[in-house]
Amino acid sequence: MTDDTPSAGRDENVTFPGLLRIDHVGIAVPDLDEAIAFYAANFGLRCVHEETNEEQGVREAMLAVGDGDGPRLQLLAPARPDSAIARFLDRSGPGLQQLAYTVADVEATAAALRSRGLRLLYDAPKRGTAGSRINFVHPKDAGGVLVELVEPAGGGYPGRVNRPDAAPVSWQDRGH
Repeated sequence: MTDDTPSAGRDENVTFPGLLRIDHVGIAVPDLDEAIAFYAANFGLRCVHEETNEEQGVREAMLAVGDGDGPRLQLLAPARPDSAIARFLDRSGPGLQQLAYTVADVEATAAALRSRGLRLLYDAPKRGTAGSRINFVHPKDAGGVLVELVEPAGGGYPGRVNRPDAAPVSWQDRGH
């Protein structure tokens, strides 16, 4: 049974090390356009951003759920056969690929996790969706889960507000 009674004030109930919220859940798919259509037709999700990340070798789309203010569903399809997503699909087939957290400072969060003995995939952050800075916790150090750390670009996260004084930034609307 879960106790939903708040035990601390908002400022006291902060997750260490710098995790702000669940950012998105990533799903590996063989065909991005088919997956976008499937989630729109069957679950009513809206595609609010789509891009190709050449460095990562991935075509990706962010889908909004409900009012769109919460975590996103990220669809990831290989842009080339040697990409990490292509290898994941070859090894595991389509399905859940990652759990991502929004962080205020990806480098500080990575340093805190390293100090706890966790391995990260990159020595320095890489470019992620919409210009964000990202790194990943090795799945062998996180119970088999690939954990992504996402520092949004420009101090704000597209379509959401990170801080009470921050103005929302919109995703490029694909029209779904």
